[in-house]
Amino acid sequence: MDYTKLASQGSVEKTAEALKKRGFIPVVVENAKEAFDTIKKLIPQGASVMNGSSVTLEEIGFVDHLKSGAHGWNNLHEAVLKEGDKEKRAHLRKHSVVSDYYLGSVHAVTEGGELIIASNTGSQLPHLAYTSPNLILVVSTQKIVPDLDAAFERLEKHVIPLEDEHMKKLYGMGTQHNKTTILHGESSSTKRAATVILVKEKLGF
Repeated sequence: MDYTKLASQGSVEKTAEALKKRGFIPVVVENAKEAFDTIKKLIPQGASVMNGSSVTLEEIGFVDHLKSGAHGWNNLHEAVLKEGDKEKRAHLRKHSVVSDYYLGSVHAVTEGGELIIASNTGSQLPHLAYTSPNLILVVSTQKIVPDLDAAFERLEKHVIPLEDEHMKKLYGMGTQHNKTTILHGESSSTKRAATVILVKEKLGF
C-alpha cells in the first residue's frame, strides 16, 4: 500500500462528515498555507499554547512562528525547553497539560472519523484526551485510511519506522511504540473545541 498517496475527494468528504458526526470540528483546506492561516485565526491573543513534537507542524511553518514570538500567545512549550533544572522542567511540563490550546497531528484517521495517535512517552496524550479545552490537529489527507485495522497497519509499517529514523537523526536515539490513543469521538459534555484540519497536501509521515 502507498501510505503517502493523498485521499480522493470523495474519501476526504466522507471522513470530514464522519468526524463531524463524532463531535469533532472538521476543516478541509487545500495546502499548508491555508492550514497555518486557519490556526492563526483560531487562537486568540493571550491564549496559552502547547504543542507536541510534529513534523507536520514544522512543515506548515507553525513551529518557526511559535519560536519567533510574533504571535501574542503564551508559548508553554518554549518555557519547558528553556528551563535548565530537571525538576522544574518536569513541573512545567505537567502544568502545561492545561494549556488553553494544544496543537499536534495524528498518525492515521479513518473514514469513519476515528483518530489514532501513537506515543513513546505519552506526554501529549492528556491534552488529546481531555485536559486542553481547545484541540487543533493538522492532518494530511495521506493519513486517511478505511478503518482501524488499516490505521494500525499504517502505524506499524510506515509511521514508526520513519519516526524512529527521524528521532535518531535528531537526537541520536530512536523511538518506541509504547502507548496508543484512539479518539472515537468528542463528548458535548466536555465543552471542548476539537478541530481537525484536513490538508490536501503531503505533510508529515
